Amino acid sequence: MPADMSDAALLRPLADRLRPRRLDQFVGQAHLLAAGKPLRVAIERGQPHSMVLWGPPGTGKTTLAEVLAGACQAEFIRLSAVMAGVREVRAAVERAQQLWRDQQRRTVLFVDEVHRFNKAQQDAFLPYVEDGTLTFIGATTENPSFALNNALLSRLRVYVLTSLDVPAIEHVLERALRDPEHGLGGRWPLAEESRRRLAQAADGDARRALIWLELAAELVEAQGGALEDALAAVMNDGGGRRFDRGGDLFYDQISALHKAVRGSSPDAALYWLARMLDGGCDPLYIARRMVRMASEDIGNADPRALPLALSAWEAQERLGSPEGELAMAQAIVYLAVAPKSNAVYTAFGAARRDVERCGSLEVPPHIRNAPTALAKKLGHGEGYRYAHDEPNAYAAGECYFPEALKDARYYQPTANGLEGRIGEKLQRLRELDRNSARQRYR
Repeated sequence: MPADMSDAALLRPLADRLRPRRLDQFVGQAHLLAAGKPLRVAIERGQPHSMVLWGPPGTGKTTLAEVLAGACQAEFIRLSAVMAGVREVRAAVERAQQLWRDQQRRTVLFVDEVHRFNKAQQDAFLPYVEDGTLTFIGATTENPSFALNNALLSRLRVYVLTSLDVPAIEHVLERALRDPEHGLGGRWPLAEESRRRLAQAADGDARRALIWLELAAELVEAQGGALEDALAAVMNDGGGRRFDRGGDLFYDQISALHKAVRGSSPDAALYWLARMLDGGCDPLYIARRMVRMASEDIGNADPRALPLALSAWEAQERLGSPEGELAMAQAIVYLAVAPKSNAVYTAFGAARRDVERCGSLEVPPHIRNAPTALAKKLGHGEGYRYAHDEPNAYAAGECYFPEALKDARYYQPTANGLEGRIGEKLQRLRELDRNSARQRYR
């Protein structure tokens, strides 16, 4: 570390020491901060507004809030929703009121992990956001539409921050390596290729890259050796790609996997399967979704898809990784290349809507169960035609619906795969119905 750095500064992590203080030092998020963009204009004019910064870790949410507060010379109060309660919120509001009353100075209240506040805690901010007592900036990795209540969300602008690309993280690393005041001061060289590998491994998270770099520098300072070797050791223990179990990234990735299968893209399906497994997703969760894909998107176009998905699930349960994952990969490729039909999925939805719409329609007497003499006396089963006794094992003209739904048609087979032949058979049977002299419910 720089020899002239104070003891207090040494206690602060490298990522915090390098935090940009001005807009021109900020890296990334050009879609929000390019010239003429509303957020940049607000910062440049010193006219802050309440907002939510939504994005993955290490993309600059806290830094952006601090830059905004500094640009408008506002008091910056930072709370963590993980640690803070009503008392801390009340103290922040009182401080904001005092500053405005005594100095006509605005306050930016930054709440990290704002999605951790419950509805009542979020509602506590409403009057002070409404009357301008404070400028509220919430930071979250969760979808604000789900994480924040509507009353608060309606008073905030939502800005979406994206993961940093490799060149942006390389830029941050270059500054960290050379900065004589806040960084490593050029004490250890790091080849361009090593910087690129570190930036790639950080997976869009600048803070993660700086943490690894600082750990490697401390290792070199303690034990000697090359920074590249120390980085390799640190990164090997640093975990995999970003995977937000149960959060938005989780559902975005499973959505991508499902849509790749539905879109008949085996390569993309394999990629998203590998991404989720690499990130630590429970393989059995993916296996359950594969069963869903087999029924929802393939159905009777290829009925083999469902047992194959179930077999992959069983293989994962019995064998674990990596053998079970290979079975899942085999199944996901089959699902992706199989002929597609959502006809059963659509038909089942239509049938359920009719159940909700029509209520408990009576079972027609001719197809009721008749296990007792009384049931037979009441006409249960009377007139029922046993299909196997009919020509071609089909009782032409028979109806198995309640009379109110006699013309209902839910299942409309596609022309894809086996379902094409199913559709042809149903057309022949319906033609027999139309020509039958024994149609029920004429």
